[in-house]
Amino acid sequence: MPETPEIQAHAERLTKDFAGSELSRFELINFASLKTFDPRPDAAHGKALVGVARRGKYLILDFGGPSFIVHLMQGGRLKPDEKQTRKPRGGLARWCFADGRALLLTEPGTERKAGVWVVADPTNDPPPMDGLGPEAHELSPAELAAVLKANNVRIHGFLRDQQKLAGLGRRLANEICHAARLSPFATTGKLTDEEIGQLHAAIVHTIAASLNHERTQPDMGKAATRPGAVHSRAGDQCPVCGSEVRAVEYRRYTVNYCATCQTDGKILADNTTSKFLK
Repeated sequence: MPETPEIQAHAERLTKDFAGSELSRFELINFASLKTFDPRPDAAHGKALVGVARRGKYLILDFGGPSFIVHLMQGGRLKPDEKQTRKPRGGLARWCFADGRALLLTEPGTERKAGVWVVADPTNDPPPMDGLGPEAHELSPAELAAVLKANNVRIHGFLRDQQKLAGLGRRLANEICHAARLSPFATTGKLTDEEIGQLHAAIVHTIAASLNHERTQPDMGKAATRPGAVHSRAGDQCPVCGSEVRAVEYRRYTVNYCATCQTDGKILADNTTSKFLK
């Protein structure tokens, strides 16, 4: 699923290309994709796009009042629609502008989990953004320490919990833990002040480096093409120490780590209990 850097860079690209364009109509192609009924989408008709913003993993198409919140989920994409066919493949919704251009929300497959919400005012986290935690990279070290000490969960799960920190997912959780030289299964409530400092620095640096990369790209690519040290690199050499990158496999995601850099050489058991091997 796209995370803060990918969503932020994409929002910037869309703002550059479409800000100021007047919305002539909103076309709902898959009716289940619209998650709200009030206000109606046509409340934004005739209004110019102020810009596309980001909150957590959501895109916000801001029309200076009635606005659209979009969640891409795993495979959804919001791109310029050059063909504007009546039934585009995987099409969920389309924003048509008075200058003849359009944006198309698509999602491959049949599950159609990507969604669109219409809100009267996109500020102050209206639903579906009302449960989001603070932006991960905007917290001070002290603020991060307070959130960490209020919980006692594994770091990897903590980083991916959108109610704790907004915008991070599997890839960044793997990369942040590696950059911080912390076990992904260390518990948040037991981190020392030094380790919290390492984690804070890793969050800020990893997101900034990823965003810098994404800003060089013409579009939102695939996770496998993004630079990184450990994510999806099981069996490769750690770029820091040369040891083998390892994996703990779960049904829906994989935790990647370097035992030398992160767990004092101990190998994490590759099962759902994730205990250290003796």
